[in-house]
Amino acid sequence: MSKGITGGRSAHSLVLGATGFLGRWLVRELLTGGVPVAAAVRGGDRRDGGLREWLRGHDVDDGAMLTVAADLTRPGLGLAPADAARLENVRDVFNVAGRYGFGLPVEEARAANVDGALHVLHWAATLPRLRRLVHLSGYRVGHDRRPRYPLPSAESRAVYTRLGAYEASKAEGDAAVRVTAPELGVPLTVVNPSTVIGHSVTGEAAQYIGLAGLVEQLWKGRLPALAGSRRTFVPVVAIDYLARFLVTVPERDGGPVRLHTVLDPATPCLPDLVALLADHLDVRAPRLLLPVGLVRRLPRGLTGADPETLSFLTEERYDTASADALARASGLRHPPVDEALRRWASRLVSDGFGAAEVRT
Repeated sequence: MSKGITGGRSAHSLVLGATGFLGRWLVRELLTGGVPVAAAVRGGDRRDGGLREWLRGHDVDDGAMLTVAADLTRPGLGLAPADAARLENVRDVFNVAGRYGFGLPVEEARAANVDGALHVLHWAATLPRLRRLVHLSGYRVGHDRRPRYPLPSAESRAVYTRLGAYEASKAEGDAAVRVTAPELGVPLTVVNPSTVIGHSVTGEAAQYIGLAGLVEQLWKGRLPALAGSRRTFVPVVAIDYLARFLVTVPERDGGPVRLHTVLDPATPCLPDLVALLADHLDVRAPRLLLPVGLVRRLPRGLTGADPETLSFLTEERYDTASADALARASGLRHPPVDEALRRWASRLVSDGFGAAEVRT
């Protein structure tokens, strides 16, 4: 069994959040491209979250990967001296770690999405060969060209009350790294992806909340109505496209801070997206549309809608010009979104919407 990079070889890229949905696809893309990778996981090789097994199951040689034990909630990432020494030659740091979930306690969300992001940034600033830090954020945040951090406590509390802990912590983490990176001299790219769906060919996914939860309601006949309007836009991006995009960022981006919003603009508006999936799954699509403001006032037990998800149901469109330019320069094209959505939905159903993973 391979134990990763040995001898005088060292990793060129570090992936934080390597065992997550996006992290494992990013590691796969880097290794496939011949890039030696360090995967940061809790517990190191002993607890790699099945990453090596998953890579081998996806026809990837993991011999150019080492694993290090890291804890983003601690300064210095909690790295042991031996692991820190193995990362001295890292050029590119990809932080795709974070806490994704609704109904989170504020302290838990901030520890991962704000404090963790800053710990990664401060640690990256110590790397002698750093080329770029790539920080993953979200498409609903990062649109303020003059971010502020920290916010006054009263203003911060109001944001967390309005948005909920998950989205507010992502917004705060985004502002924190964008404000702090220039102060530390760290070259930074913030990538803001939309809802990430499964692989465009196989549909494979390992994330079952958000839009996937809506697909589950649809499949189980528990979606009598949709919140939003005919123009509500919940954009998606295929996991394989996003992984390839991330890999190109350090090669293409220069300068102190760059921002990219990554989504497929061909994503159907939400009612059409749901109708497409209902037709594919041979279930009934909801015919009733309820204004988001009304759904907010109704009991959750009646609507089945998590209040924190409602802020994502807007008619807004997003500026993807910089991401599109990078994609063109790298020869990247979004896969056909309708077919990617169908394959993702089929895989969600065949996987029982993660039921097997929960049992294990």
